[in-house]
Amino acid sequence: MSDTIEQAQKGLEDAHAAAEGHAEHSDMSARRIAVVISVLAAALAVTEMGEKGAQNEYLTHHVSVSDDWAFYQAKTLRAGMYTLHIDMLESLPNAADPAIRKRVEAAHAEQARLEDDEKSLGRKQLRAKAEEQTHERDLAFERYHKLELVVGALQIAIVLASVAVVTRMRSLAIGAGVLGGVGALYGLGVAAGLV
Repeated sequence: MSDTIEQAQKGLEDAHAAAEGHAEHSDMSARRIAVVISVLAAALAVTEMGEKGAQNEYLTHHVSVSDDWAFYQAKTLRAGMYTLHIDMLESLPNAADPAIRKRVEAAHAEQARLEDDEKSLGRKQLRAKAEEQTHERDLAFERYHKLELVVGALQIAIVLASVAVVTRMRSLAIGAGVLGGVGALYGLGVAAGLV
């Protein structure tokens, strides 16, 4: 019977040692996952800053595009008014009068200046500027949307890693690391303009 008690005690000691070893292993695993969570959280913070920057850039370009197109429309209306003015002057019975001809020529000159003027931006220059701003706005919106996806991926990775600590499921930790790594690499690609 004392052999049985000794074997039971040895079994308890072995079980206790195994439990301590498992606890140490589990503790190390939790520490590693905590480091992964920290890295993911830092990547998330940096990505959110980039996302907000892209959003601000989009809004800035959007306002500028609206202003440029409004100015373009105003110049178009003014040019149209000069067309009407010219037509009216030329339809007068004394349209050949030198004073009226001078006014018609001045109206043509003003109409041409409204169409193409490097100094005060004619319609031609305003259209080119508005189209460029539209392109920049669209790029900023696309970058914002891509960074929004990265933020979502990093947030999900953090949640998975947190659940992995609680449940001690290694597959969740690996999934969190993979998702976070892919998301972070994609975010770097977006920031560098590669994606």
